[in-house]
Amino acid sequence: MSRTANLAGPRSRTGMVVLCLALTAGFAPLASAQEQPAFNEHAGTLPDGTAWLIRVPENWNGRLLRDLDFASNVSVASAVQRYDDLLGRGYAFAGLARHPLRLWQYDPQREILNLQAVQDIFTDLERAPDMVLQYGCSGGGLDSLASAEDYPDRIDGAAVLAAHTPVWIMSSFLDGWFAMQTLLGESYEAAGHGPASDLAIVGLPNAGAGGERSLDAIRASWMAAIETAGESPEGRARLALAFAIGQWSPWMVEGTELPDTADAGAMADMIVASALRIGGNVGGSSRLLFENAASGQQLSGNEGVDYAAFYQNAAPAMARTVEALYEQAGLDLQADIARIDAAPRIAASDYARDFWAADGRTTTGDLQVPAIRIHMLGDWAIPYTLMEGYGALVQEQGTGDLYRQSLVQGTGHCEFTAAESTAIVETLVERIETGAWPETSPEALNAAAEALETGSAPRFIEHGDWRVAAYNRPWVPAE
Repeated sequence: MSRTANLAGPRSRTGMVVLCLALTAGFAPLASAQEQPAFNEHAGTLPDGTAWLIRVPENWNGRLLRDLDFASNVSVASAVQRYDDLLGRGYAFAGLARHPLRLWQYDPQREILNLQAVQDIFTDLERAPDMVLQYGCSGGGLDSLASAEDYPDRIDGAAVLAAHTPVWIMSSFLDGWFAMQTLLGESYEAAGHGPASDLAIVGLPNAGAGGERSLDAIRASWMAAIETAGESPEGRARLALAFAIGQWSPWMVEGTELPDTADAGAMADMIVASALRIGGNVGGSSRLLFENAASGQQLSGNEGVDYAAFYQNAAPAMARTVEALYEQAGLDLQADIARIDAAPRIAASDYARDFWAADGRTTTGDLQVPAIRIHMLGDWAIPYTLMEGYGALVQEQGTGDLYRQSLVQGTGHCEFTAAESTAIVETLVERIETGAWPETSPEALNAAAEALETGSAPRFIEHGDWRVAAYNRPWVPAE
């Protein structure tokens, strides 16, 4: 694509001068309706060093999608089809690249404010959009939910893909890792790998904080513990219990088929494979990022947690698997749950909780504009059960009419198809324009997605036996 430099730096409505290192404009040829559409492009850098990118298709429909990761992921294979399909239908995009220091300075509140700044740039360079939708996956999904709750004056609705909420996700991961730490230490020591104290799960060493052992050493210890557990009926049963207590999916390995939930052996095989898949993310995916954000202070804790009650909330598919595996291994399930309940607890930091309580950094269910959320059952980075917890929370808050959600049968993280992505965006637009949601059952969403003819398949499903009795770890800051 040819580019011509525009030397004039735009200014946002807030008066902040945007330092554009590379403000560009150009057009991309349209290869086909489902490949890359023609668009006008602008790019630059915000004063804090965050890169931004805007693309406006030639057939712009007046709707703007704001996306945290657009500048980072616009050329990433797993996202290209989603972006190109929406661009081809006339949606413009304005988004960011993740800041190079994000691992040490993560702040979703600042990300949302940066998205607002890029929205102002968009208006200055093009015109004010007729409709603005916050769109994003993972951290971008949090930005979507938080924008719909705390910054609704700048958007009309939110499309939410695989969202996390920081205290929620780290608490859910803490529970499963805490159970593994309690139950796997004995076999780890018996195999001669080292003392059980090797199996750390919080306060991990990184470039911003030291520790007695390196992160690589801790990861290696955990992989050895999981491999050892996977070799015995007792270890496989205990891994399954940890997954059930953490409310994690047993199916986290890309390229695999969802096992038959009635086949405890197949479920155990998948749980072991999934544990190995996430074993390098000690304490839960992105724990270092979340701990670093609040000056290294611990945002998740389990003081006062009743793990026997948490197990009672397990998805039926997981509870059946755990009970079958414990029977096969000749273990006492209640005794192991009691061991977990008796283990020394981890305290959350008040400082960290105060940090995460701020607008944009958590979710409360108090939606102000419509939002639709989807999550993959086999997401290894963010448990699908966070979505179930949020669905219950919006009902408690009385904002259920503004919210819809659906589960997707797939593995990976943010590996949604164009059919799934565009279907929820179009569904959201209809809700905004008419004031009423169209039918959003899995069958209806699949039919709507198929009708879009994106060249990809939708996979919306009912929760069925994957629905937990209650999400164990909702957290709403005290007012």
